[in-house]
Amino acid sequence: MGYDEEFWNKYADENESRGNEEFTKFLTNLVRSLHCTSVLEIGCGTGIDLRKFDDSFEIHGIDLNEHALELAKGNIPKAKFYKESITKLPFEDSSVDFIFTHKLLNYLDDETVDNGVSEMFRVAKRYVLNCELFGETEEKIDDEMKFRNMLKRWLNYKVRVVSNVNMHEDIEPEQVRFTLLKKL
Repeated sequence: MGYDEEFWNKYADENESRGNEEFTKFLTNLVRSLHCTSVLEIGCGTGIDLRKFDDSFEIHGIDLNEHALELAKGNIPKAKFYKESITKLPFEDSSVDFIFTHKLLNYLDDETVDNGVSEMFRVAKRYVLNCELFGETEEKIDDEMKFRNMLKRWLNYKVRVVSNVNMHEDIEPEQVRFTLLKKL
């Protein structure tokens, strides 16, 4: 799937209405409980999932959409945001404690997801979390999206599965699959 700037600009403008306070609280508490200090969201959009991280965290966001990144910079001035692809992360090997995606990989084609998993593994120092709409066979949802089975994509990497369950609807109403991995 190619990058559709008009679609993603509209998505960014509507992003505030998609903010989920429970998810951001849950995510921040999880990262803190794992004793991680650096965080990277891939497909960060306007940064709504990064806003609960306080000054004790080193916060990074990656997105291809310049408009969304400008909004993110205004929303979280202390964070560092980069216009870059999941397939080319601008970080050293094993340099970020906690890397996550939240309903991004459902929009990407299979090759991009596979290359993105390789990059996440390369950059991750400790943990990777994928929160994606789940489908065992990764069938299409619509013209823009596919369900994802992220666990099967991580089986050839040196990781330990910490969790692979649907999130509770009180935290994430769409009940995305919560796949948390520890890099070995």
